[in-house]
Amino acid sequence: MNFQLIRCDMDHPGDVSALKELLEKEEVKAESIKAIIAQTEGDGYARGYSTLAFQVLLSEYLDMNHQEVFDTIPMMMIGKTGGLMTPHYTLFIKEESSEGMPFNEKRFAFGVSSTPVLEKEQIGTLAQVDLVADAVAKAMEEAGIESLDDVKCVEVKCPWGEGGALAKASSALGVAVALKEVNREEVHEGSINNDHSLYSTKASVSAGQEQVAARVIVMGNSNKSSSNLYIGAGVMEDALDLQGLKSAFLDAGIEAEAFLTEDQQQQIVNVFVNAGADAIGKVRGRRHTMHTDALSMHSGILAKAVANAVVGSYVGETRILCSAGSEHQGPQGSNLVAPVVRIAQR
Repeated sequence: MNFQLIRCDMDHPGDVSALKELLEKEEVKAESIKAIIAQTEGDGYARGYSTLAFQVLLSEYLDMNHQEVFDTIPMMMIGKTGGLMTPHYTLFIKEESSEGMPFNEKRFAFGVSSTPVLEKEQIGTLAQVDLVADAVAKAMEEAGIESLDDVKCVEVKCPWGEGGALAKASSALGVAVALKEVNREEVHEGSINNDHSLYSTKASVSAGQEQVAARVIVMGNSNKSSSNLYIGAGVMEDALDLQGLKSAFLDAGIEAEAFLTEDQQQQIVNVFVNAGADAIGKVRGRRHTMHTDALSMHSGILAKAVANAVVGSYVGETRILCSAGSEHQGPQGSNLVAPVVRIAQR
């Protein structure tokens, strides 16, 4: 199978013109689009508008109604941009490969899955943990990823519950259980969004009122993929940890003495970041005011803006997928980084 990512700009929350052009020119087939993640501006209403724009366009090409498109293709709209963040979306493309397996090595792959519709009483509970864990396992199987070590990033969009915190926490713990980063026996109802010694270094979770189930995208590397892409992963211990950032790119096969060269920057297809600077009140012993200053209600946006600036300065790009969530998504205060790169010609 050939797995690809295509990144497109957005001029406004409902702008799907780049995708429309790709479809009209037959550079992308609608049936090959298996998921969409967007970094959108605005609140939940804007996210819903973005989702609807994709539904309307794709329904024309897939002979489906709007709801069928939504149910078939996970659409994760990550709302609210700050700082230099550029609104954009990423298409997850999966096609049969006509070239067979030209490389005797693992390449980028992804799989998608969804939990059943979550009942209100299940959201933010152990039931959600178990359902998300099952969905992650199914997505791994679909991707052809056989080793847990080959999983590099798991994006989850789940229903909103208890302000989103418990819902996100349960989803992240589900990822941790599926990837055996946490033993299921260690997780109790009281652990959810409370015991932060339990976490996944691969989970990035957001919540939205538009979701009724947890939608899952597992990204990693597989020897069943003929893609020319590869994905790595790493942990920045805090928002300023450039060594941790470099380790993520090294895991993706890009080594730099100090900064990426222009040619190396051109290899970057996208970077998926989970920003955690707002999880604690200090960075390297110095306090910050994300939770106490006038913009404290937007601490998550500030954390994303910081991560976007730091990572963006390294890759020379403002179109980075940044989500903010401290609920069992890495050690408190850390950034989880997963770069997808185009393998250099050999």
